[in-house]
Amino acid sequence: MASKKKRGKIIINRELCKGCHVCITACPQKVIFPSKKLNLKGYYPAECREPEADEDRRCTGCTLCAVVCPDVAIEVYRE
Repeated sequence: MASKKKRGKIIINRELCKGCHVCITACPQKVIFPSKKLNLKGYYPAECREPEADEDRRCTGCTLCAVVCPDVAIEVYRE
């Protein structure tokens, strides 16, 4: 029986994120990237790639991004 890959979903609060991008470095799947749009504070917050965009690089719900976020702007959900 083949093992099913774990799937997760992250939600980044654009207004809490100050754009330090530590989560981008911490993500082993490389699904987080800097936004091209500013938030209300004038920062480029982090964003998460949509799960359907690339099947091989999906969020696994490892929570590394949320653990390293100094602004507590990331919520992680697991399937």
